[in-house]
Amino acid sequence: MMHSITTARLIIRPFTLDDAAFIIELLNTEGWLRFIGNRNVHTNEDAVNYLLNGPMKSYEQYGFGLICICIKESGMPIGMCGLIKRLQFQFPDIGFALLPSFEKNGYAYEAASGIIADARNRYEFEKLCAITNTDNELSGNLLKKLGFVFQKEIEMDVEILNLYELTLK
Repeated sequence: MMHSITTARLIIRPFTLDDAAFIIELLNTEGWLRFIGNRNVHTNEDAVNYLLNGPMKSYEQYGFGLICICIKESGMPIGMCGLIKRLQFQFPDIGFALLPSFEKNGYAYEAASGIIADARNRYEFEKLCAITNTDNELSGNLLKKLGFVFQKEIEMDVEILNLYELTLK
């Protein structure tokens, strides 16, 4: 069962279908489209399908997934962070994305740190991995700050990506 994680400034909670409008906004930001890719989420129905077949399906299958980053004081959603199970990787990989107006405030670091601490306590994973576009310096720098170590460039979905790993145990 997916649960919430609380940090100093954030509540990181499972997505609900009430988050559909936020999902439309986040998935159509310039950074998401450039570094993560177009998911063709433009309507409420698209967003509901994305949530049901993405994060919520992952919660059921694996007990983890992408969850919603909210400002603790207001409850306002500002991004997503969490663990993703990809068939091509032995270990889950961590992902994160924020609305542009909330970037560079330490929120992604705070949320990802909470996710990593939770993974250490809750699961038996030896490692977590992470992937970024080769030109995504912000995410690469954040991963290094979190303790991830660059492993190699990999090809995935006809893209060359940087693969990072973090040892948990």
